[in-house]
Amino acid sequence: MTSLWLQDRSPEPTTDLARGARYDHVVIGAGITGLVTAVLLARSGATVAVLEARHRGAVTTGNTTGKVSLLQGTRLSSIASHHGMRAVNDYVAANREGMEWLLRYCADSGVDVDRESAITYAAGADGAKTVRSQFRVAREAGLDVALIDHTELPFAVQAAVELADQAQLDPMPLLDALADEVRRRGGTVIEGVRVTGTSLLRPALTSRGDLTVSTDRGQVSGGSVVVATGSPILDRGAHFARLTAQRSYAGAFEIDDPMPRSMYLGADSPSVSLRYATRSDGTTYLLVGGFGHEVARGGSERSHVDDLLTWTRRTFPSARLHARWSAQDYSSFDQLPYVGPVLPGTDRVLVATGYAKWGMTNAVAAGLAMSAHLLGGDIDWARTFRNSRPSQALSLPSAASANASVGLHMARGWAKVVASTDPGTPREGEARTGHRGGKPIAACTVEGATHTVSPVCPHLFGIVEWNDAEKSWDCPLHGSRFAADGAVLEGPATSPLTAM
Repeated sequence: MTSLWLQDRSPEPTTDLARGARYDHVVIGAGITGLVTAVLLARSGATVAVLEARHRGAVTTGNTTGKVSLLQGTRLSSIASHHGMRAVNDYVAANREGMEWLLRYCADSGVDVDRESAITYAAGADGAKTVRSQFRVAREAGLDVALIDHTELPFAVQAAVELADQAQLDPMPLLDALADEVRRRGGTVIEGVRVTGTSLLRPALTSRGDLTVSTDRGQVSGGSVVVATGSPILDRGAHFARLTAQRSYAGAFEIDDPMPRSMYLGADSPSVSLRYATRSDGTTYLLVGGFGHEVARGGSERSHVDDLLTWTRRTFPSARLHARWSAQDYSSFDQLPYVGPVLPGTDRVLVATGYAKWGMTNAVAAGLAMSAHLLGGDIDWARTFRNSRPSQALSLPSAASANASVGLHMARGWAKVVASTDPGTPREGEARTGHRGGKPIAACTVEGATHTVSPVCPHLFGIVEWNDAEKSWDCPLHGSRFAADGAVLEGPATSPLTAM
């Protein structure tokens, strides 16, 4: 379950956390959002520390498909349906600025980029209507799109929209270049240190005093804190209740069939993503992604992986699997990212989230917006992404439905634990939950070792579910994920499942 990008990566020497150290800015998370923000702040001459719980690219960035595009599947038509064209224009402006910055940075840093067309396609009638809607909105937003009815894919499409001269890349050399620049400019990038909280008392946020950042290795302080962790780990702002967490799957395949050259994304359900990737040894792989679902709510995760493998081998009969992995992404109920101060009036704690699988450009745009805010600047399009935007009122019915579903999963999880007996010792690769001596308990066996933990998610006390594809414990409430032994993998949780 290691992505193509993370294969053959050598661990870097760790940097010790200087307890009690003071920085102008502390950035939590070493994905694209965090590192771009850190670079921009370091360029101003500020002192910057980036704190990463695992290793850079460990979560979304290292598991992305690496597409850099303004077309973005059917994203623009979805935003238009919720907000109208003004928001679409701001969204395109933000992503265009993010894309242009990213491509300039890659060129200056020697990071390889492939320039290819992006194509949103549909094989079915319903998807074709969505494709035509995407074409109209993209054209109105000023993108030079073309409506086409044939592609290089080995199956017929009813409609497709194409945007030429987009890009694709391996995200890890980009992260390496960004981290190197942070260090060259006097900043610090510390991996393997998990932030567990930060002072959020209003006097600290509105005064000139520093903010305290607590980690599992001690405390540091900063003039500002940027939370760039996918799902914000700070509950203030309640972003966990304003987002949906989705898992999707990907595989890298060697094929003898003709290799598609453009980047494809289906508008049908399930949506399928395609691109090629050429590695340093000259081997070119077909990357197939999609078949997603909400975290811990889609039934057997292994069945989604099997669906991806079946689709690929049916469509490209010569396909031979080289690597497979999965990724987690977050979407807001009103379809726009959240970028900026965590709450009104809290100008020194900023968050960025809700990229809806399009982080390569949205993450850079977020970094541009947050660094500008902290350095006293302003960007017009950034106002559309504010955490306190009035347009959220339009998504209240969706939010109410989603949070009612959270309550339902909470009740079902606890009812299952109460009704089940002691889980005992599960077979290899399997897991069970139940209770022992009146206490909830979860057990799994992975690679010959049986782990026994509490199934209660430490974030908001939901009952975790076993992920049979990745051998992890996943929470259906807000997407926190834990390794077989209970260690935190991702999501809003900051502490592990309790060992039993």
